[in-house]
Amino acid sequence: MSPAFKLQCHFILIFLGALRGETRYLELREVAEADPFLFFSADLKRELSEEQLYHRSLKCIDMLSIEGQFTFTAEQPQLHCAAFFIGEPEEVISIQYDLVNIDCHGGDFLKVFDGWILKGEKFPSSQDHPLPMSDRYIDFCKSGNIRSFSSSQNVAMIFFRIHETGNGFTITIKKNPNLFPCNVISQTPNGRFTMVIPHQHRNCSFSIIYPVVIKISDLILGHLNNLQLKKPSVGCGGIGDFVELLGGTGLDPSKMMPFADLCYPFHGPAQMTIGCDNTVVRMVSSGKHINRVTFEYHQLEPYDLESPNGNSIKEYCFPSL
Repeated sequence: MSPAFKLQCHFILIFLGALRGETRYLELREVAEADPFLFFSADLKRELSEEQLYHRSLKCIDMLSIEGQFTFTAEQPQLHCAAFFIGEPEEVISIQYDLVNIDCHGGDFLKVFDGWILKGEKFPSSQDHPLPMSDRYIDFCKSGNIRSFSSSQNVAMIFFRIHETGNGFTITIKKNPNLFPCNVISQTPNGRFTMVIPHQHRNCSFSIIYPVVIKISDLILGHLNNLQLKKPSVGCGGIGDFVELLGGTGLDPSKMMPFADLCYPFHGPAQMTIGCDNTVVRMVSSGKHINRVTFEYHQLEPYDLESPNGNSIKEYCFPSL
């Protein structure tokens, strides 16, 4: 099995498993039998020119990582459906309703959420997102004049319920550039990223849905050199600008275990092994400085445990591996 295919399976299994939990609007009852992996094809992405608009059917449970026009038509009552959209870290998701044929008065709905919901947990968390939670949901049946939506980060999703056979909708997905990406879910278990918050009072989280080794090479916070492990109720001692490393089994950074605080600027490398299902690099910014952190990460492998780096912080979370 190729690494790309393993990655696709990993994502979909997480989504399908998580969706079986209770959420505000969704409970999964069935999983479509059709192959859900076509939309991940790197070859397909290369073959599609900018002038071409990719078309395909949308499944009841689906995930899209490419632009195009997607149509869902109910072949039977579909009561618990969701589609997840993801772009590159430096992109936001645009969703446009081209055609909607649902019975709002008969119990159908079509709702957009600015972020992702998995097993009742939301990304970004309410602490990190610029909008209040109520404004992150857009219900087509209650806001029929709103025909387009743009996410605040590189992920978004829709919920839908359709009772009548033949009813459905068509949407167009586009991805637009984001000059200062804040909250991000990584599509891959390996990569490098620089998070910049320029004089903004906000919190930003970079989420990696894998056990990983993270190497921080550069941290600029606008205020001495130090790296300290997190202790209960200690943190960074009231400093308004810092970076924390989090790990856990869910999606919401506010519910994860804090493992380390990076309270002061430094030029690395500083390395940490986090063996949790989900790893987050989270920056808290007071808005008084231009804050920046550069890090690279790769999926945790057995050799990382056998030959620990001399500058590596103690490993955590391994019972969940």
